[in-house]
Order: sequence, then structure tokens, then C-alpha cells
Amino acid sequence: MTKIVIGIDEVGRGCLAGPVWAAAVALGQNPGLREQVRDSKALSRKRRELLAEAILRDCRVGFGEASVVEIDRLNIRLATHLAMVRAVNALSAHGDISLIVDGNDIPEKLRKFDARCVVGADALVPEVSAASIVAKVGRDALMSDLAREFPAYGWERNAGYGTVEHRRAIRCHGLTPWHRRSFSMGI
Repeated sequence: MTKIVIGIDEVGRGCLAGPVWAAAVALGQNPGLREQVRDSKALSRKRRELLAEAILRDCRVGFGEASVVEIDRLNIRLATHLAMVRAVNALSAHGDISLIVDGNDIPEKLRKFDARCVVGADALVPEVSAASIVAKVGRDALMSDLAREFPAYGWERNAGYGTVEHRRAIRCHGLTPWHRRSFSMGI
């Protein structure tokens, strides 16, 4: 039996607002897709969205999220781990699996698997690249939806990151329920 390789990546870890998301992706034997995926940060928004559609259609994908409340209660590191574990659980992978996590920190609950960290895996390992793409597209869509309710913060443009525009809006309008209270807003 061939090992199922699952790539895991997160998005939103450094944001001032919104949940942290993780995705777990098993590309399978899709050579066309394997050759096209790249680190989500190296792709245009349109290219990311097109690849995300293909990944969601043709691959096994699981998503996990840790809420703002969980981030503030646990800390961002443990909340990111929680999102990653939820993503792997949502994938419902069975059999002989191997996990590749972007970064240098494997969540405790994933250590029971054949799991390894690779710094920069989102640019090096196709499964992790695919996870970075679908996680970013999904979280960006959520933040764009939230921007309709809270238009002053520019989340449709900054996805909750601490841009000048976002920090200025915090100074003028205060925090929303989507802001992480445990983060220094630097304003």
C-alpha cells in the first residue's frame, strides 16, 4: 500500500483580526495539478482562485479553523495547532499516511502519525503548496464577507493583517468582535 502524503499549512497567524485557518491536502496522483501549485504568496489572486477550484474539485481537502476566542484563550501557536488538527480530522484520511507540515512545529496531536516539518514547504512540497492555496483563498473569502459588516477596516484588501489602513481604522472605530484581544495592535 502506498503512503498517502498530506500537506498542511496555515494562514492568518499574524493577523490582528479573524480566525486562523489551516488546510490539509492529499493531491493524489494528479500530475497536472502537482506541476501547477506553488506557494500561495507567489501566485496572483486570480491564479490562486483558479487553482483552489481545481484542488477542491480533484483532491482530498480538509479545513480547520481556530476562532478569535480560541486564539485569545490558548495563544496563537496552540490555536494554529488546533486548526491544523481539525484540518487533518476533516480530511478523514485512513490508512498509511505521512504528514508534511509547513514550518518548524508539529502539533502534539499529529505526532502519532508519520509527520515531519519542513521550513518553506509551501514553496517546496506540492501537497503543502496546495494546502497554502486553498487555506488562503478560503480565509480571504471569509474576511471579504466580514468586510461587508465592518467596512471601515479594509478586510477585503488586507485580510485582517496589520496594514496602515487597518490600524488607522482601529484607532478611529475601535475593535470589533473579530479582533484578537491578545494581540498588540501597535496603534
